[in-house]
Amino acid sequence: MHNSGVITLNKFIIDRQSDFPYSKGKLSRLLTHIGYAAKIVNKEINRAGIVDILGETGTLDTQEEITQTINQYSHETFTKAIKASGSCCGITSKGHAEIMEFDPETVQNAKYIVAIDPLDASSNIDVNVSCGTIFSIYKRITPRNQRAEEKDFLQEGTNLTASGYIIYGSSTMLIYTAGRGVNGFTLDPSIGEFCLSHKNIEIPVKGTVYSINEGNYMKFPAGVKKYLKYCQEHDKTTERPYLSRYIGSLVADFHRNLLKGGIFIYPESANHPNGKLKIIYECNPISFLAEQAGGKATDGRGARVMDIKPTSLSQKTPYYVGSISMVDFAEELIEKYNETNE
Repeated sequence: MHNSGVITLNKFIIDRQSDFPYSKGKLSRLLTHIGYAAKIVNKEINRAGIVDILGETGTLDTQEEITQTINQYSHETFTKAIKASGSCCGITSKGHAEIMEFDPETVQNAKYIVAIDPLDASSNIDVNVSCGTIFSIYKRITPRNQRAEEKDFLQEGTNLTASGYIIYGSSTMLIYTAGRGVNGFTLDPSIGEFCLSHKNIEIPVKGTVYSINEGNYMKFPAGVKKYLKYCQEHDKTTERPYLSRYIGSLVADFHRNLLKGGIFIYPESANHPNGKLKIIYECNPISFLAEQAGGKATDGRGARVMDIKPTSLSQKTPYYVGSISMVDFAEELIEKYNETNE
């Protein structure tokens, strides 16, 4: 029997539409279509072990890594759904070097553009580990009834209208913000709907988990090494040592820390002086969520990530995100030891 107290994603979005009178339902429709695409992708991910959808396409993406079929499927599914919403004039997708402008005759008066990572950590699927989708929604800069241009996508995170992610794991969840807090929805397979399960999420000010690929320890700058040593020290008054938890999926690692408290770090290193995470597809949307939940996101060098003006779609940044006190202290150590590299 259907529970009348259940609030579905679609109902929640419609009820919140009054928060954005300028949108006239366009943003609501776009978010609804993203949720619809997420359900399709989730179904295919769940079937991936028994159908021929894993494997390689034989093409190379912009990182010169083999693109998995499921990644391409996710890209196509979200692109079609976003275009069909009629609310978006163009999209840029991680792994595809160019932007895709939708025909202005098809999307008359569309005021939004979308940047998306269709399947973060897709290589996790064949070992049954969580992966996800990350999306960002901006108002376009160029005039309406024209094709979208690259400058529409090269905006600071402070201009974000909405962002979110879908995590495909033991349960499938969609988390999003439109600048009025962060809310989470869990997919109920029995009715095929995302249902409100985590209302007004607030990340704890302090956590006990740190997430970083410690296999790269020797390549980290001195301040990062100092912070990791701090996390590993025994100190009952500060609940240390902290727990080391690293899944290798930004969505999965951030999701855990968002709910439980913690810090996720992808720092600069000897091999990657600007880190590996892309501002437009990964850092900005997660930063918006973190800040809306009371957390913090910086480049570890004193700059708020959402204030960075990107100059290219592929621009990267070192990334520190999570509980505000943990991010602050990590930055403090980095600044203190930034002149040495032990």
